[in-house]
Amino acid sequence: MNILVFEDDGVEQLFPVTTGRPAYAISCGSYRLIDWLKKLNGHLVGSVRSYLEPIQSLDFPELSCHLDRESAWTLVVNARLVPSVSNLHCIESVLAEIPAADLDTRQVYRHGQSISLALLPTEQLVDSQPGECRGRVEQLCAGIEPVGPMTRVVELYQFPHDVIRANLEHFSQNIDFRIQDDSYREVADQVFLAAGVEMHSSVVADTRKGPVVIDRDTRIGPFSFLRGPVYVGPGCRVSEHAAVKDSTAISHTSKIGGEVESCVIESFTNKQHHGFLGHSYLGSWINLGAGTCNSDLKNTYGEVNMQYGDQRVPTGMQFIGCVMGDYAKTAINTSIFTGKVIGTCSMVYGFVTTNVPSFVNYARSFGQVTELPSSVMIATQQRMFARRSVQQRPADIDLLNAMYERTRRERQLSGERLVL
Repeated sequence: MNILVFEDDGVEQLFPVTTGRPAYAISCGSYRLIDWLKKLNGHLVGSVRSYLEPIQSLDFPELSCHLDRESAWTLVVNARLVPSVSNLHCIESVLAEIPAADLDTRQVYRHGQSISLALLPTEQLVDSQPGECRGRVEQLCAGIEPVGPMTRVVELYQFPHDVIRANLEHFSQNIDFRIQDDSYREVADQVFLAAGVEMHSSVVADTRKGPVVIDRDTRIGPFSFLRGPVYVGPGCRVSEHAAVKDSTAISHTSKIGGEVESCVIESFTNKQHHGFLGHSYLGSWINLGAGTCNSDLKNTYGEVNMQYGDQRVPTGMQFIGCVMGDYAKTAINTSIFTGKVIGTCSMVYGFVTTNVPSFVNYARSFGQVTELPSSVMIATQQRMFARRSVQQRPADIDLLNAMYERTRRERQLSGERLVL
């Protein structure tokens, strides 16, 4: 069985979350879609934007570039699929119903107008190049009536704030699934630790609303407070007096301090000083300066609307903080207003009262916004990587240059007077 995960045009609408990562690598409720797909018994194939192909081959070697011709059927999965337990069960049910011999039977599952899942004969896909997969899939699915009840649960991300919403909606199910793994031991009521965890005896865990799960080789500092459901990934450091609460999922090798509530934090990100972060998404390799805080609630207590380019999108949510792309940085005492989007590789100072485009120095409250060349970020990346004993590869440099070019129009349309 082939399992082809592909990116469609919707990934562009998820910027800055997907500017530098495949959509299947977005974390939600402590899992990524690629984590679910690896659990399935199939030949995995990835079709991503061309500038991400080198990174995919290095960071996701389990994904092939070619379909297995010997497999009669190919399960096609949209890379924007939310990595929830319910979506995993949908995929498993589709696999269980694969026709044994009838190659004329095709199935498609949609979320709105987008293809979520499709079951297609391999022979109709096998000659497509990786970059052509999306178009070929859409061509083959055209005119097929979607399978009814599945369309209500096979859910896709549409906008960046959907990651925050989906994390809240699916966190409890996902974390309950995670603790079924034998690699965790229950050391107290609903407190689960993996091997190598160091937790100071003064740590307080409140598990009345869900479990606290700490992955391997993570250290939890003295006088910290953990209110479940919470997941802290491998190799993390939680500083003394930190408070991590309410559906927060932290990916590996991150440093966390202050108060964090209902957040998704990707790998290698530092928020290790005092300050509040709530109902937010942080990409990888982000650093928040000491005292950085964000607002996740309007003074009117009303619904938060997000601004994406020239599109104003109602979220239906009362609590939304910020969305920050990979490599973004904040200075000390930065204050981020409700529902703001901060682009990749931007450096932010003072008050963030508007969305921030990618690759800029943003000091709008001081009267200045300047463009940040990719060469500065390449040098910064090399220093950051060295601090974590990570080797900077040519593909990492190429990705930063590609991200800079892909976000050029974003800076032009931002409305900011850029000093180039």
